[in-house]
Amino acid sequence: MKKIQMVDLQGQYQQIKENVDNAIKEVLNTSSYINGPLVKGFQEDLEKYLNVKHVIPCANGTDALQIAMMGLGLEQGDEVITADFTFAATVEVIALLKLTPVLVDVDPKTFNIDIDSIKKAITPKTKAIVPVHLFGQVANMEAILKIAKQHNLLVIEDNAQAIGADYTFKNGTKQKAGTIGNVGTTSFFPSKNLGCYGDGGAIFTNNDALAHTLRGIVNHGMYERYYHDVVGVNSRLDSVQAGVLKVKLPHLNDYCNSRRNAARFYNNTFKNHPAIITPTNQSNNTKNCGEICDFCDCNVYHQYTLQITNGKRDELHKHLLASGIPNAIYYPVALHAQKAYQDTRYQEVDFPVTNELVKTVISLPMHTELDEEQLTFITQTVLNFLS
Repeated sequence: MKKIQMVDLQGQYQQIKENVDNAIKEVLNTSSYINGPLVKGFQEDLEKYLNVKHVIPCANGTDALQIAMMGLGLEQGDEVITADFTFAATVEVIALLKLTPVLVDVDPKTFNIDIDSIKKAITPKTKAIVPVHLFGQVANMEAILKIAKQHNLLVIEDNAQAIGADYTFKNGTKQKAGTIGNVGTTSFFPSKNLGCYGDGGAIFTNNDALAHTLRGIVNHGMYERYYHDVVGVNSRLDSVQAGVLKVKLPHLNDYCNSRRNAARFYNNTFKNHPAIITPTNQSNNTKNCGEICDFCDCNVYHQYTLQITNGKRDELHKHLLASGIPNAIYYPVALHAQKAYQDTRYQEVDFPVTNELVKTVISLPMHTELDEEQLTFITQTVLNFLS
């Protein structure tokens, strides 16, 4: 059996090696390292894939979030609602811009931001909602858009973990994650479903004026060299990373399907175990899946995350590592409990789901190169331990 990796980037590279190598050689041969033709080419390819008017590449996913908020004109003290159970980058940029982060609890089935909790958190100072499409599953965007319309709020999608996912509205129409709100952002960190070989990110919008502003912000506020029209930052996707991404983008749907197939194997094996809760897909269609189905693509399984309900999560974590099976706990500490983001506004009673998740979640290997032998070994190791 091949060595099990949490993310097998080397195995994936071998499948596209010639094209990746040629793309990197093209950059070296032309010496167009910044804003070269491959950046423009990737941008256009991604706009077509997402069916969005504007893709603005940038240096990383965290920058993408910050630049999106800068471009929307949010001001110091404005309240921004986001999920308590996610990676810190989401709340980090809110704090860096001197906005006021408002953390709320998440849905117990999808781990995405809880709709009722959003409603309760809205005040006259609320200006935006940042739904995070956690672990690859799209948040309940139809409900979020309805709230945003009622309260005149901006919607900024943190799509760092769900690029390639589709959201199905109740009328049956579909839209790519990250293109539904006022603006969406993503990360191309190497382990992402669409990852480069360094850092990278992008911002998506259908708003022409906002796109113009964002293009200036990413490049020191310049539209013409040495003329600074807006306050900007230095955040550009380099040509090497763009070349890698341009090669990988045509494979993204296959990558997502490979992850779904691995998740289906996991789910089928763990089904009905009394100490395991498997991931639940929540479709907006006529039925809520509860399984990995073929009629909706709401989850691209950036992570495959179980809940272990018998109190043995930490022991399982150690046992898997000792058995040669990498695994991770995303996330061991809720954001409202992190030293950097503690606030007297937060009460533990307001975060029952998040506080339970940090004690029960564990993520198993999930990537495009998992084979049946590896999946069988992983699942049987988990089941044998829990038995």
